[in-house]
Amino acid sequence: MKTILCLSSYEKGAAFMRQAKQEGWRVLLLTGESLRQAKWPYEALDDIYFLPDPNKEWDLGNMVKAVSYLARQTKIDRIAALDDFDVEKGALLREHLRVPGMGETTARNFRDKLAMRGRAKDAGIKAPEFTGVFNDDEVNYFIEKVAGPWVLKPRFQANAIGIKKCSTREDVWRELEALGDSRSSFLLERFVPGAICHVDSAIVNEKVVFACASQYGTPPMEVFHGGRVFTTRTVMPGSELERKLFDANQQIMKGLGLKFGVSHSEFIVDEKGEVFFLETSARVGGAHISELVEYSTGVNLWAVWAKLECAEDPSKVKPKVVKRQHGALLATLANQRHPDLSAYDDKEVVWKLDKPQHAGLILVAPDFDRVTQLLEQYVERFYKDFFASVPAAESAAQMA
Repeated sequence: MKTILCLSSYEKGAAFMRQAKQEGWRVLLLTGESLRQAKWPYEALDDIYFLPDPNKEWDLGNMVKAVSYLARQTKIDRIAALDDFDVEKGALLREHLRVPGMGETTARNFRDKLAMRGRAKDAGIKAPEFTGVFNDDEVNYFIEKVAGPWVLKPRFQANAIGIKKCSTREDVWRELEALGDSRSSFLLERFVPGAICHVDSAIVNEKVVFACASQYGTPPMEVFHGGRVFTTRTVMPGSELERKLFDANQQIMKGLGLKFGVSHSEFIVDEKGEVFFLETSARVGGAHISELVEYSTGVNLWAVWAKLECAEDPSKVKPKVVKRQHGALLATLANQRHPDLSAYDDKEVVWKLDKPQHAGLILVAPDFDRVTQLLEQYVERFYKDFFASVPAAESAAQMA
């Protein structure tokens, strides 16, 4: 029996672990001590190991030693990093134990926003102008050459954590000086206004074999920093927008070298309809987007990913869309510990979020306009019934 080791810094990936077990593999989980009480799928796990994780940070040296010790008696055939913050951990362990899969060089393209932009540029993919912020003269040259506003972004964070929008040269330098020795872990790029879309996909041999395109209601950066209800909805199948997003997503997967797996990629669509690459990842989309994809298409990307990892020949894994409906997701921090969603009882409601201090649901329907109507109504009601906000986090540790 082959063994797959799953890494997860957050409580997620239950469907992945269950599917890997169904594929006949031995499933192990390595996670943080802070998640000892999480609702892990113990019925699918052959063993679970906990590492100390003060401030949600793992000591990578101790992680390598611990997994190497485990490998003395248990041959590890695959390693799956289930969260964005685990991608480097998984690559490090694969390199150290010589386990097949994404190594550190490719992983860098999917975690380091500066590296992924550089690879995208080399592949001829349209993206906002950008620069590293290592050298003062280069930063000043960029500011003079590229009109603002600009955004200063952490290279290794996820979501919209730590992003700062700068309107003037003085704003840029004030933020850079405040970063001190952390400055080199950021990049500066032109702010491109427009709609923010995402494509969630499965990839085999750098070819996208399944994709679902969606558009955020309010850009994630505004939700994260401004305190807004989070929404996203699938775009019209067969539309020009879907085609453009699918084409751009395929370019990214090939350009960045993802052999097989899953990805959540984000794009900006400006007022002229041009698509700009924003960022990508080698994991399932967060914020319950995977549930939106599943209810809209019937495809569970966690399960598809597990099949790809466990398959002798990943090219034989072919996700099938069993249904295609229009879907929308909305979610917010709630001002009640256990929000009551019972009044949201339209037949189009197919899923409700069960998490303390959060309210969320998914709508699906065969009629695009019906989803639009309900989404607009529900967003207004969410602000009245549940909405709460907290100051934006500057790091993943602050979100723990």
